[in-house]
Amino acid sequence: MKELPIACMLTPAQLAERRAGLIAGLRSRAERVERIASGVRLHFAAASGCLHEIARTIDAERQCCPFLEFRLTVAPGLGPMTLEVTGPAGTADFLMDLLDGA
Repeated sequence: MKELPIACMLTPAQLAERRAGLIAGLRSRAERVERIASGVRLHFAAASGCLHEIARTIDAERQCCPFLEFRLTVAPGLGPMTLEVTGPAGTADFLMDLLDGA
């Protein structure tokens, strides 16, 4: 598969709305956000409704940013969750800017 460009397909107004809604909501639920080599890792407590919000965000973001790869880990016993969002070179900067603006 050829490498997809690091570009969001949303208009500036749509991106602003997404930042204020889904991305800000996800960012506020994260206990910790860490930059990793190819993207970001978000850590979440096992809070009610959090898994649903993570899934909604993944579904929305994969439609406008097709270069992203998502890995969700849910610990056993109703434990914490970790979401890794990665992509080609430059993705970490793109995501950190997006999350910092949320």
